[in-house]
Amino acid sequence: MSKYVQEAKRLRAITEIHYNCAQAVVVPFAEEAGISEAVAMRMAANFGGGMKRASVCGSITGGLMVLGLFGVDDAQTIAEYYGKLKSRHEGFLDCAQLLRINKQKGQDKKPHCDGMVYECVELVEEILRNRKKIGNA
Repeated sequence: MSKYVQEAKRLRAITEIHYNCAQAVVVPFAEEAGISEAVAMRMAANFGGGMKRASVCGSITGGLMVLGLFGVDDAQTIAEYYGKLKSRHEGFLDCAQLLRINKQKGQDKKPHCDGMVYECVELVEEILRNRKKIGNA
């Protein structure tokens, strides 16, 4: 398990402070991207819960923020990022749809959201490694 996923797991386990899904994806990469944890927290604050309105999953938007921080913003890479996530989640990217499917499967919300965080961290990490933006963790 990489240091980024380990940090995301640590953040999601904290109960005194709530790290929303977007924050839990961005914060593990913050220092390496040249921003403080405090800036990362503020930057991603309004993206949890699908931009606080059940729109695009905060984990996914957090991943987009990280990619942008590392200068990865070309249309092909972003389309591949979306494509991989859609292929794993019945074609859906929105929080409301992902949670609906999760509920239909009889699963709890927190483990689902945690899983989305870890999945997005791993996918972003893979993209950044392939682009030589980060080293091996």
